[in-house]
Amino acid sequence: MIATDYAKQANDVFVLPDAVIRIKQLIDDESASMQDIADVINFDPSLTIQVLRIANSALYKFPNKIESISKATQVIGTNSIYDLVIAYGVAKAFSSMDADVIDLDRFWEQSIFCALLAKYFAEKLGVKESERLFVAGLLHNVGELVMVRFNPDLATKCAQFSEQTTPVELQYKLMKATYADVGSTLIRMWGLPESIAKPIARQHFSMHKAQSIDEQILQLSYVLALDNVNQEFYGGNANLQDEMYEGLNLELEDLSSAVNYTNLQALSVFALFNPASFAM
Repeated sequence: MIATDYAKQANDVFVLPDAVIRIKQLIDDESASMQDIADVINFDPSLTIQVLRIANSALYKFPNKIESISKATQVIGTNSIYDLVIAYGVAKAFSSMDADVIDLDRFWEQSIFCALLAKYFAEKLGVKESERLFVAGLLHNVGELVMVRFNPDLATKCAQFSEQTTPVELQYKLMKATYADVGSTLIRMWGLPESIAKPIARQHFSMHKAQSIDEQILQLSYVLALDNVNQEFYGGNANLQDEMYEGLNLELEDLSSAVNYTNLQALSVFALFNPASFAM
């Protein structure tokens, strides 16, 4: 079964909250206002709580507490709010998964690590609206959750990577596709922005030459996250290639700073985006 088939099954089962779709419609509507978007979020109590938690978290470090969705929309921006709503919506859609198939805490740890790294590099390199790269990082491996749901035996086999075989090598050997293929296809089926789907589809440096700075950032962030979360296999940035950071005019010291920053932020952000923290 190819990636598209798995994504079609997931599209039928995993449904995004209505707010995600409605906010996208409002963003595309030139006559819509920030307050219109805030009203959609306010209509969903769990989403309201999540957006306010994010706005007041270490991700933003605003000097004053943000107590309303209207204020959050003003200071963060409508596109960035939408990106964060996507992150919430996808995590919520996958909140009920079988923890016996894969280590879900490790899954979300790597996802959050990748997200924080992508946002860090985007901001360092002056990329506007860095939240889309945070979301791409957070969702970079969502294809694995699709496989856990629809082919748990294969997902279990794909989780048996080692020093000799990377996850993407094992996935392609067993599936003739990758989790990146499955996840990006589902994200496109959901109608989410191509600015999120395409970097996810092309996240593997070993398979794709980066065509944009977004793709370069996600490829680098993926490898750093993979190596740092799986140090029993990949200590010392085992999968890092010089071209991945040199192409962004970064030094090894920049990578160390990024990883150190991410280690400091990861625990608090894990509490924000791990589905177990807001499953309803």
